[in-house]
Amino acid sequence: RKIVMNWILLKEESDINDLLERFGYFHDGCLRELHMWTGTYVNEDLSMTVPGELDTNVKMLFQRQYSNPSAIELLFECVTGIHIIPTPENYDSIIQDAIILKSDDNFYWANDYNFQPINDIENRVSWIAAKKLKWREVNDWMGKQNRYGDHE
Repeated sequence: RKIVMNWILLKEESDINDLLERFGYFHDGCLRELHMWTGTYVNEDLSMTVPGELDTNVKMLFQRQYSNPSAIELLFECVTGIHIIPTPENYDSIIQDAIILKSDDNFYWANDYNFQPINDIENRVSWIAAKKLKWREVNDWMGKQNRYGDHE
């Protein structure tokens, strides 16, 4: 039986700090999966539905080598930017420390604690920015099994 907690909306700096402290700044963690979707689609009659607002959303699943919580999901709504750099060969994908910050009405997650949107937007750092950010614990989502999409 899977226990999935309700989403917690980040609003203020204290909400961000609480999440970072509870998840140990993502230390000894990894980005396990990422799923992106939009509100734009083609109907069965081949007409297209195109929302007039930001319609890109991203879910990210993180796991770490500590408990309480050991896995969390981040849900980015109204995504304004994303820059994910795959880990090169012969390097590990372990996150040393990550940051979540709010700047210019965007929430940013980046896999470098010293990330600054102005300086690092096209740098060596993986990051995502969105107008809304929610999170939840998914502690039973540990291991190799994929949680998003097709499992083939």
